[in-house]
Amino acid sequence: MSKRYTAEFKRDAVALALSSEKTVTEVASDLGVSPEGLRGWVKQAKIDRGEGPAGALTTAEREGLVRLRRKVREQEATIEVLGKATAFFAQDKMR
Repeated sequence: MSKRYTAEFKRDAVALALSSEKTVTEVASDLGVSPEGLRGWVKQAKIDRGEGPAGALTTAEREGLVRLRRKVREQEATIEVLGKATAFFAQDKMR
């Protein structure tokens, strides 16, 4: 089961990992989180600061993309319902 950490905890963990003389693995062990998780947080924090590879999405861009994908799914469902309603009423009108 995966744990959920607050944004504040992640921010503080990243700051500690970047400022510490310890390795990410050691910091993760001290905090009780997985080293892979902490590495991911550090990587994303660097991307958010503009220090990531070209084309990498910032956290805000990822959240925007999730919102847009959700909206597209909702609109596709609406279009499907409207198409079925149109077909139903067109068929009913022909009777």
